Amino acid sequence: MNDRTLYKRLLITVAAALALWSCANMGNGPDGGPYDETPPHIVSMTQPQLVATQGKKAKKHKKTTFELVFNELIAIDNPTENVIVSPPQQETPNISAVGKRIKVEILDSLKPNTTYTVDFADAIKDNNEGNPLGHFTYIFSTGEQTDTMQMAGYVLNAEDLEPLSSVLVGLHPGTENVAPAGDTLFTHTPFDRVARTNGDGYFSIKGVANDRGYNAYALKDADGDFAFSQPTEQIAFTRKLLIPGSFPDVRHDTVWVDTVTIDSIRHIPFTHFTPDDIVLLAFQEKNQPRMLLKTDRTNENFFQVFFTAPSEHIPVIQGLNFDEHGAFIEQRSPGNDTISYWLCDSTLIMQDTLSMTYTYMAWDDSLKQHLLKTDTLDITARTPWEKRMEKAKKEEEKRLKQIERMRKRGQIVDDTPPVKHNRIEMKVGSTLSPAENVMLKFDTPTAVMHEDMVHLYLKVDSSETPAPFEIDTIPTDIMSLRLRAEWRPEQEYKLVIDSGAVENIYHCVSDKQEKTFKIDNLDKFGTLFVELSGLDSLQIVMPDSMPAPSPYDCCRVELLNSTGKVAYTANAVNRLAEFYYLNEGEYFLRCIIDRNGNGKWDTGAWADRLPPEDVFYRPTSVNIRAGWDLNEQWNVTELPRYKQKPDALIKQRASKKQQNTAHERNIKRMEERSGRAAADKKNRQESSY
Repeated sequence: MNDRTLYKRLLITVAAALALWSCANMGNGPDGGPYDETPPHIVSMTQPQLVATQGKKAKKHKKTTFELVFNELIAIDNPTENVIVSPPQQETPNISAVGKRIKVEILDSLKPNTTYTVDFADAIKDNNEGNPLGHFTYIFSTGEQTDTMQMAGYVLNAEDLEPLSSVLVGLHPGTENVAPAGDTLFTHTPFDRVARTNGDGYFSIKGVANDRGYNAYALKDADGDFAFSQPTEQIAFTRKLLIPGSFPDVRHDTVWVDTVTIDSIRHIPFTHFTPDDIVLLAFQEKNQPRMLLKTDRTNENFFQVFFTAPSEHIPVIQGLNFDEHGAFIEQRSPGNDTISYWLCDSTLIMQDTLSMTYTYMAWDDSLKQHLLKTDTLDITARTPWEKRMEKAKKEEEKRLKQIERMRKRGQIVDDTPPVKHNRIEMKVGSTLSPAENVMLKFDTPTAVMHEDMVHLYLKVDSSETPAPFEIDTIPTDIMSLRLRAEWRPEQEYKLVIDSGAVENIYHCVSDKQEKTFKIDNLDKFGTLFVELSGLDSLQIVMPDSMPAPSPYDCCRVELLNSTGKVAYTANAVNRLAEFYYLNEGEYFLRCIIDRNGNGKWDTGAWADRLPPEDVFYRPTSVNIRAGWDLNEQWNVTELPRYKQKPDALIKQRASKKQQNTAHERNIKRMEERSGRAAADKKNRQESSY
């Protein structure tokens, strides 16, 4: 091989290597260019046309059709959910996209002298990049006049101000500030105008007349009749008459070159329709349909009855094969939807089946109300008494055989049968906050508590000094007791419960127990004082014409953790809520106007036109530091409620926030290009050395 041939082969090898490196380096190759950011636009549209339906009813009914033609291929995102026709339609319209056309078929007969709107919202998008057309509404009228006013606002969950998506918002003509009790429009008549909320809870109702007032309602429509006809449906309503209006306004739109550079600011005149800040606070009524779900007697000592919904009524038992007087101790859940009946009589425990009549509050579908209902129940133990005795006998024989084997090996054995004690669980760790109490938990209801056999000692060096304490029962929990004391920070305590101090309903006594724990240092905790304002004009609506308290007299302020769970609670006194012994961390503030003072949030009631209890959030968090006192001022009503809930606590996100737009993808591509170019430059510089 001569030198020239060798030189040619070397050049070919180098060229091939460079070509492979160029192919592998994606930063130098084409990436398809920028994504299309331009939304589709309408080229033409047809006027609504009446088309005779096929078949025998052709002369009696006609459907209405129209088409929209666009400049590019388009798609409709879930038209059944996202496209709303107003007035609402009993038959779902047929809406389809083929190529560059959208065809709409309204199947209901049109009403005379009525404005119709087909609100596409953001459902229309181009087929390639998904750029939305954005809040497009097709409007036509069957009369000489077209109503062009609009109303807008937000639907929030009343208890936690969470934005609610896919909720119907409707209007009915109104004449009073508060709908009268005899008004049946909301419960029997489809809405006059309707819209649906988006992922932010926002709605906009178009085609509103300018010569009348309206009442607004929100409805999680379960049966598709556009009326509040099911007690399980979530609802909301306004208490003031809404008057549509408008005025000329200017919107300022910022055009961005990229994420940090402004291209220009456009000033766009538009018609500003009012009201555009309606807030509908949605709730589900407390009076839910209630039925007996099931009964259970897994444990022979008690049986349970489960209901589908809560009720204030306490069921009544009448025994058919036993005497019910003094036969049970009831453990009821807060809403009486789960009730446990502990059997006090040992003869009932041995009885495999308990037959009884059971009278409880149940829902009557025909009358649409709750009425007392009586059922005959046969509560059967899962394990019959005979099998229970056989099992106990086998366990005893096994124990005796074990003792016999141990004796044969020469071991000294106590053959006394083991005593079954009433188990106590002390709910306290090695340290305790000065604001906490010691909880005593039991497996069975307590019959007798000998407080003189419970001892609390303050430990100082090697000495133990008796410390004062009190033991409380808990009305909602018959399986627990609470021990309270004035704890001294940084001090050590010992809790001693003597043997036999607690006896349960089966005459089993507790064994001796001891627990040593220390009270935390005060420097470990922070303190928060919250001064409230802005509630002077708040009107509290009370049930049954009860006098309304001052909002400041029934304020309950809650500190929420990062997941929205309640960590601390304080009632405001003289407009001041005080929180002590707070752990370090970030917290959010929520205020509940507890109008009836029961310590919990209460829902509303449509029949009484009673709104739910008011809830407010502070949009900014507070940071608690150990050893620090923090003073905060909170104007509770400074912002409208749709702007109050902190972003960190909002679970419902708009779908547009969850997707990358074409513009965002272009910016990301530009950033990637810049990064690759910088990396290539760095590689070239390094290779030149």
